[in-house]
Amino acid sequence: MATGQLFSRQTQALFYNYKQLPIQRMLDFDFLCGRETPSVAGIINPGSEGFQKLFFGQEEIAIPVHSSIEAACSAHPTADVFINFASFRSAAASSMSALKQSTIKVVAIIAEGVPESDTKQLITYARANRKVVIGPATVGGIQAGAFKIGDTAGTIDNIIHCKLYRPGSVGFVSKSGGMSNELYNTIARVTDGIYEGIAIGGDVFPGSTLSDHVLRFNNIPQVKMMVVLGELGGRDEYSLVEALKEGRVHKPVVAWVSGTCARLFKSEVQFGHAGAKSGGELESAQAKNQALRQAGAVVPTSYEALECAIKETFEKLVEEGKITPVSEVKPPQIPEDLNNAIKSGKVRAPTHIISTISDDRGEEPCYAGVPMSTIVEQGYGVGDVLSLLWFKRSLPRYCTQFIEICIMLCADHGPCVSGAHNTIVTARAGKDLVSSLVSGLLTIGPRFGGAIDDAARYFKDAYDKGLTPYEFVEGMKKKGIRVPGIGHRIKSRDNRDKRVQLLQRYAHTHFPSVKYMEYAVKVETYTLSKANNLVLNVDGAIGSLFLDLLSGSGMFSKPEIDEIVEIGYLNGLFVLARSIGLIGHTFDQKRLKQPLYRHPWEDVLYTK
Repeated sequence: MATGQLFSRQTQALFYNYKQLPIQRMLDFDFLCGRETPSVAGIINPGSEGFQKLFFGQEEIAIPVHSSIEAACSAHPTADVFINFASFRSAAASSMSALKQSTIKVVAIIAEGVPESDTKQLITYARANRKVVIGPATVGGIQAGAFKIGDTAGTIDNIIHCKLYRPGSVGFVSKSGGMSNELYNTIARVTDGIYEGIAIGGDVFPGSTLSDHVLRFNNIPQVKMMVVLGELGGRDEYSLVEALKEGRVHKPVVAWVSGTCARLFKSEVQFGHAGAKSGGELESAQAKNQALRQAGAVVPTSYEALECAIKETFEKLVEEGKITPVSEVKPPQIPEDLNNAIKSGKVRAPTHIISTISDDRGEEPCYAGVPMSTIVEQGYGVGDVLSLLWFKRSLPRYCTQFIEICIMLCADHGPCVSGAHNTIVTARAGKDLVSSLVSGLLTIGPRFGGAIDDAARYFKDAYDKGLTPYEFVEGMKKKGIRVPGIGHRIKSRDNRDKRVQLLQRYAHTHFPSVKYMEYAVKVETYTLSKANNLVLNVDGAIGSLFLDLLSGSGMFSKPEIDEIVEIGYLNGLFVLARSIGLIGHTFDQKRLKQPLYRHPWEDVLYTK
């Protein structure tokens, strides 16, 4: 066991099992104390590496993350404190691994429920190698104005209230972490504050004892008096009694053992900690208090009188000139986290993203205000979901069914079209699904599948202006623009596209109006007089029919329809549909284990 000070303003720790809040509290305490360097040198997260972003005052810093204890100790040789936030299942093994590192001097084990046999092994190893174990079942410890472990002393407001941002003259040790916070407050009220405080933990076998730390405090010149808070159960306090009797403690000790109320119960009572259970008269709070009093400690008559006893002891030391009360300093202001400041109404901050189509903040996600449970329970289809996320409203069933028909009809058009070909070549090159899909999607444009928006745009403009098919087609010709939605490499007057016929049949049956489709058919009649393959293709059919859907449903204003066409909604329908087929081609090639594709020479015209 160490014989003097454990921590300083230069102490750095390794934090095992990343927990954002306790690490940030340590860094905020560092800033409050005016430390130049953060007290957390590195984080150990088994299986992970990289960096974690946290705040050091106003500055955002990156703390290294290591995958093993050995790697962290090697990277940060000056970090000599190991703060273990592992669960009780793995805390012992990781703590032993840390103790075996030459750079580690102090190990704090936060977990409760560590097996006693494991704890005994840790204690034996630590004592044999002059190392310190704080815990298990501890909140940690603190050296005022220098260093703190994890959540010790709670929030920044509590730390400031207890004046822990600068050193005082009192050394404090307790079994209870919760009661430590109470005593920090008490001591700050009636003295110049804490110099160092330790919570050894409430387990039956603590890694270090009350007397271990009192004897350390006795060797620290800045500590002028000690306050000890024990509890019923176990015999740890008696080692302090022996130290007092043997004259190994030369500074005043104010002590109290909690649990005097246990005698009011007819049967033995287990209090909060595993070790807080009286196993006989010697382990009772009354017996321990009496023994400490007889050994020379200042022991009040009740817990309520403890504050007065601490105050009187401190004031006596001041009168004797043994303590010069610490001058008060004003701690710096800790910047408040933005989220907390916004919640409290102290600041307002602009958002960076606007979303109107979905919301995942409640108990379940909502699409355009419709809860996910409603979507499932009422049997919404893909078309219904698309109408919510794309158009922000629930369209009539005939509209959403039309959308689904479009998706089915456009899902694939064989392996020879450019998008499928690209996907197949990419998949055969051994690339992943996303790469293969994207290589096919990137071919979509004005020459392949991307003419739906243009078809809708030009058909709408011509119809709304009252142009005859002749005026429309010839006007486009003068501009040097091919009519989008008209023409096919395979289909013709005598070999119509079955997909177009299916769409037209559905619209005639279900749509209240098909004025734009009828205009497109008139344009087709004119273009077929010029060439046999200038038929209305699937892009033109979908483009014109979507105009009829938008205008005929009565759910969209004219500006909304213009915006939908302009933004590219209709091409989005083709992209969504064709993704299904491209994914299918990717899986098909991988399932068939096809080799790398090489285009045959005989299919290339080599020319000068």
